[in-house]
Amino acid sequence: MKILNKKIAAKKSSAAWIQRQAADPYVARAHRDGYRARAVYKLIEINEKYKFLKNGQVVVDLGAAPGSWSQYVMRTFPKSRVFAMDLLEIKPIPGVDFYQGDFTCDDALKWLNEKLNLSSDGGGTVDVVLSDMAPNTVGHKKTDHLRQMVLLEYAFDFAVRALKPGGVFVAKSFTGGTTNELLKHIREKFESVHHIKPPASRKDSVEMFIVAIGFRG
Repeated sequence: MKILNKKIAAKKSSAAWIQRQAADPYVARAHRDGYRARAVYKLIEINEKYKFLKNGQVVVDLGAAPGSWSQYVMRTFPKSRVFAMDLLEIKPIPGVDFYQGDFTCDDALKWLNEKLNLSSDGGGTVDVVLSDMAPNTVGHKKTDHLRQMVLLEYAFDFAVRALKPGGVFVAKSFTGGTTNELLKHIREKFESVHHIKPPASRKDSVEMFIVAIGFRG
């Protein structure tokens, strides 16, 4: 692949990323299948293993940009309703209600509460909470892990409040010791919890996914 932007080409890390993308079979597959990002195959592989997505569900997609997870849900389960959120804008997807904003801020949570008819008294209305949220990494493993844990805890707290009994929570995590402590809390709330790395995750990536099934309510 020829790099046209000279500033990008001058940076070895940027050039390496572009070359890796060009050689990545999942990138080619996403282009061929009409998905916005290779990340869609992580969700597809997780769902093929645990089969938690069904038609007619209410699904929340956190960290949605550029929208490939929401694309997959609406393409495969068109009777579902998806509420997506990200700091970055995404191009519209039919059937997806999108909010651009910071999930950890009050305004974003207010939007979700209103869209999902959630109240402080409990009583969830959501079947599946998906979170592919990740922080901007700084290259320091411990710092990056702690930042990811903050996002994961926010997503988990929301899932506990939003899910119906029997609901499912799928969220990105980074490998690290503090994850085990949070997993204990998640296991208290769900019937079965799995910590996996789908084949579509790059081998050199520290990301894993928590798949929590059967919310106890």
